[in-house]
Amino acid sequence: MATASATIAAREILTRLHDVMAARAPAQAKLDQVVDIIAQALNSEVCSIYLLRGGELELFATHGLNKAAVHVTRLAMGEGLTGTIAEKNETLNLAEATSHPDFAYKPETGEDLFHSFAGVPIVRAERAVGVLTVQHVESRRYDEVEIEALQTVAMVLAELIAGAGLIDEATRGGGLRDTGAARLTGLKLVEGMGAGRAVFHQPRVVVEHTVAEDIEAERHRVYSAFDKMREQIDRMMSQAEFGGAGEHQDILATYKMFAYDEGWSRRINAAIDSGLTAEAAIERVQQRTRMRMREIDDPLLRDRMHDLEDLSNRLLRIVSGQLGTAAQLGLREDSILIARNLGPAELLEYDRRRLKGVILQEGSLTSHVVIVARAMGIPVLGRVRDARQQIGDGDPILLDATQGAAFVRPTAPMEEAFEGKLQLGQKRRAEFAAMRDLPPETVDGTRVALMVNAGLRDDVAALDTTGADGIGLFRTEFEFLISAELPKRERQQRLYRDIMEAAGERPVVFRTVDIGGDKVLPYMNPDSEDEENPAMGWRALRLALERDALMKAQAEALIAAAGGRTLHVMFPMVSEPWEYDEARALYEAQREVVVRKGKQPPLAIRYGAMLEVPALAESLDMLLPRLDFLSIGTNDLTQFLFAADRAHPNRAERYDWLSPAILRFIARVTAQTAAAGVPVGVCGEMGGRPLEAMALLGLGVDRLSITPAAIGPVKAMIRSLDLSALRATLPGMLATPPRDLRAALQQWAADHGVRIG
Repeated sequence: MATASATIAAREILTRLHDVMAARAPAQAKLDQVVDIIAQALNSEVCSIYLLRGGELELFATHGLNKAAVHVTRLAMGEGLTGTIAEKNETLNLAEATSHPDFAYKPETGEDLFHSFAGVPIVRAERAVGVLTVQHVESRRYDEVEIEALQTVAMVLAELIAGAGLIDEATRGGGLRDTGAARLTGLKLVEGMGAGRAVFHQPRVVVEHTVAEDIEAERHRVYSAFDKMREQIDRMMSQAEFGGAGEHQDILATYKMFAYDEGWSRRINAAIDSGLTAEAAIERVQQRTRMRMREIDDPLLRDRMHDLEDLSNRLLRIVSGQLGTAAQLGLREDSILIARNLGPAELLEYDRRRLKGVILQEGSLTSHVVIVARAMGIPVLGRVRDARQQIGDGDPILLDATQGAAFVRPTAPMEEAFEGKLQLGQKRRAEFAAMRDLPPETVDGTRVALMVNAGLRDDVAALDTTGADGIGLFRTEFEFLISAELPKRERQQRLYRDIMEAAGERPVVFRTVDIGGDKVLPYMNPDSEDEENPAMGWRALRLALERDALMKAQAEALIAAAGGRTLHVMFPMVSEPWEYDEARALYEAQREVVVRKGKQPPLAIRYGAMLEVPALAESLDMLLPRLDFLSIGTNDLTQFLFAADRAHPNRAERYDWLSPAILRFIARVTAQTAAAGVPVGVCGEMGGRPLEAMALLGLGVDRLSITPAAIGPVKAMIRSLDLSALRATLPGMLATPPRDLRAALQQWAADHGVRIG
């Protein structure tokens, strides 16, 4: 069959099927007509339709087989050629059916006369809901164009049987992606456990209409969607939206290659020529891509095919106009969110009561979305490459991010084990809760300031639940990230006042707005569009000093909100002393503005700086006399020290917080602050891990600001630690580091009864 005749045959079938679908007739009568139409159009001696019912494939209609076998012949999943097609969701094309190892003969059908066999899955929402087969007496393989015609018809059949209510409810929920339990592994990003139904951040588009009324109109819709998608990809490339150089940039380069691939657009156009709508044509080509993916062994090539599928989903959303996220649609039950990657603002859009966990196809330990998730108490598992292929919408998931695993469609024993571990974790948390009112004091009597990180109004409640000494880092940018427009000064002032009132006598350290890099505000046009690495570009204090109207508004809001109190302000990403001086001068000027307006100013303003840029350590002697406190931001500091992009999954794993380089660097800083009498703390993720926190205390850090969930474990470590013994040992370890410093510290903790597990 030539390509042109195959296209004509497919179009003829679709035209006739359109009439069948529009007719008022019982579903069975429609299916009986369908098999006759297909058999006639393809000159096929047999055409049969099997539908999944109650977990088995039931012969629903046939042309050429024994009619008495209809609703009698049933095949289990994986049984025979038809069962294999459904189970694997793939096409079979055989010159001799009996030669296939999965062949199963059903005598009641009378199929022993036929040699050649071809079958395609009938797919609805990426799930096989049935199988369409053809058979011939002649022994031959079907032409590729004939198979494509069958696959096109199968798409229309999916719409027909869905409209007739013939999709089994069990299939609607579980489908044939994989009906069994699956254990997926990944990178632990935020510890914790959660259970819920799978929800995709970018929901899949279900193609509802498959047969085109006007082919040229459908072609125009696809052209327009391609233009819009290419504009999006070009814009993302120019803005380095995904964090600049690294794996994200590689992905975008692949996206651009596919977006401009004439072969891909040509295949979609050919599907439209056969009579499909724009959505159905894209899905038709996408199904073919998925089938090819199953045949690919090369992991790199498989990843590229995954990229093409992601791009196909984007094109499908554009052409269908379904551009919203699951957050905008709303979570209706306890949910586990599935996404390729997320920005912090996107995560904050979700209902915290319903969101029980996140599974990312990418992700790294120190990306800001992970920091936000940790602040929200949401477990996150990253680097789950096949998440979209292995998880179906609505699948039940047990997420154990602590162990780096997710259990999809869990069995009863899996659920029991998960519940047992969950109860054990609750018992451990209860032990930590019992320590709430006990001071974070070492065995030898050193009192450590143990504070929490926050960024949202609701986070202040953690002060009472954890017994923390205060808020050591309030991320003011969260309010900017979750807003559709720049927050007004009055709104900021109300938030800051509410936070300080809720904290009472406990201090709150407000970090001035830290935006830019991977925290892009939709209502600000960044000047960093052409930067290759925005993380080291126009962001944080650099951005705030240049956009001083933004910084002045925030300064006035903070100063007015702190009337009659002591205000603690910390400037992020200070590179040189003059930047700190300019920021402090701006705040002092705004204090005068507040006074002139007749408002009560703070009793005092204590100014601090974050040491994240290594260069600042070389000029600390110049800065310390003007500082009230110093805070080490270990997340950015480590990426700059190691030249390892923290947003890049592979690079972020290359460094260890307990490496000699980092510990020696921090030791030099704490020595200088001690000599100057300036308090020094840590507010990075490093301080929230008991072993790392132990090392920091040994280096002279006297204040830790960490996530609320980490307070209990870190306090338990502190109360079991002989700090003087550690400080006597650690300098020797750093002078001549062992091969594995982490293992050496773990052994020291075990030998001295320090609770780090």
